[in-house]
Amino acid sequence: MQLYIGNKNYSSWSLRPWLLMRQAGIAFDEVKLRLDFKDASPFKQTLATIAPSGRVPVLVDDGLAVWDTLAIAEYLPEKFPNLALWPVPARERARARSLCAEMHSGFGALRSSLPMNIEAFLPEVGAIKLRDEPQVARDVARIVQMWSDQLDASGGPFLFGAFGIVDAYYAPVCTRFRTYGVALAPDAAAYARRVLELPQMQEWEAEARAEGDFLSEDEPYRQAR
Repeated sequence: MQLYIGNKNYSSWSLRPWLLMRQAGIAFDEVKLRLDFKDASPFKQTLATIAPSGRVPVLVDDGLAVWDTLAIAEYLPEKFPNLALWPVPARERARARSLCAEMHSGFGALRSSLPMNIEAFLPEVGAIKLRDEPQVARDVARIVQMWSDQLDASGGPFLFGAFGIVDAYYAPVCTRFRTYGVALAPDAAAYARRVLELPQMQEWEAEARAEGDFLSEDEPYRQAR
């Protein structure tokens, strides 16, 4: 299998299936493309030959292209049913899918105001956004409450006990909270720290920091150095 991803510093969508597959021990070849959404860019031209979405991530398995993180999250458990990437009990599986779907379609204010930027540390931006943009604060509060409720239900250490799809879905949020200095309740902070301390997560972050590739559209708060 091949997994097409974007810049590791910025591409939150790419991180999700990459981390899930690495944590689960699923072998794949990584194909990294520099993010550039202009029609004539190598990024767009390469993806045009693979999948109609024109976006990353895309998983290619024996010629089959699976695009969008939610589709990939459904495809992998069917291909590797022994890995229990979703919780096994049906009710827990339904709850995990609900948490993923809410992340997939929601939290627009958090995404736009506090974009993923692993190598940055911008607590002053986080403080301003949380103070001046109520929807950002509501998004943060909803995520923290969701984490706390689910950790109480499962007993941890991850949202449904063992690491799974839902944790991979929220991994980019863990990096955002750190980048923008967002204060968390103790249980949520401990959960985010456990995700960030995963060896596979640290591998992604080390490679993100080594990119040194400044994309101005993904750096609304800084100038190129």
